[in-house]
Amino acid sequence: YKRHLLSRAASVTAVIAGWCLVQLALNAAFAALTAAVPDQVPRRQRGLVGGWLGVSQVGGILVGTALATAAGGITAGYLACAAFSVLAAVPYVLMRRDVRLSPADRPPFRWRSFLTGFWIDPRRHPDFGWAWLTRFLMNLSYSISTMYLLYYLTDAVRYEGDADTGVLILTALNALTLLATVVVSGIRSDRSGRRKAYVIGSGLVITAATLLLAVWQTWTGAVVASLVLGVGFGVYTSVDFALLTDVLPTAEDRGRDLGVINIANALPQVLAPVIAAPVVSHLGGYTALYALAGFLALAGSVLVRRIRGVA
Repeated sequence: YKRHLLSRAASVTAVIAGWCLVQLALNAAFAALTAAVPDQVPRRQRGLVGGWLGVSQVGGILVGTALATAAGGITAGYLACAAFSVLAAVPYVLMRRDVRLSPADRPPFRWRSFLTGFWIDPRRHPDFGWAWLTRFLMNLSYSISTMYLLYYLTDAVRYEGDADTGVLILTALNALTLLATVVVSGIRSDRSGRRKAYVIGSGLVITAATLLLAVWQTWTGAVVASLVLGVGFGVYTSVDFALLTDVLPTAEDRGRDLGVINIANALPQVLAPVIAAPVVSHLGGYTALYALAGFLALAGSVLVRRIRGVA
């Protein structure tokens, strides 16, 4: 229904309202879906499941892009994506294994408790706090690195062909190496029982990719950086998800806690343009922008070491 509103939007205000509703619905579904993982998946298999979640996210982007393109026109594209969103939820609904609480076991709903529940004191749960911060920094770095590729190709690389096509090629290359590493790294992390080493290593790879974009501003450099970035983010996507499920404060509040974690996924997408615009315009251009992205990924890598309860 929300995507239907977007398909009929006739003003910027309507587009903003429709997109906010889409984000509200999709993030609610994603939080519930990820909460099922620590409830139903053994700890030593969560890297594997995190890897497949990464595959589904990348696959969803590619399928959504293909649907929107093949449907022809903005309205048809949004309607096709809306239909796919509904159909994609059917298998989980039909095959779910959730154990419902009886009404007697459910705490009474109170607005005050609901609103204050979003604050999880990092002094009482430091591992959760550090995990949230590192995920925020990594996702902010990735968002800055990918959201400005169109302008990067146009203004810095001086790409001779169609810039939209160039971004599509870079996105495909990034997805290729991400898919090649996301499941394998999750399996290896499960077998070794180690999480932090993989997350730190992936952050360093992401840092290297962003620095390539900062100093090697050519089409060849952008291709190499996209391939390297996919490797780093593929490893990070699967293993960090498993790490997060290992540091959740309580079993009873996993849905809420993973919803709070999801803020660290969504908020960087909002903040990235706010940060990038002044950096590109007034603080050093694309060299400074991608150097900043590298610094954020490096900071996320270093701070992962502060998490004590995970190997």
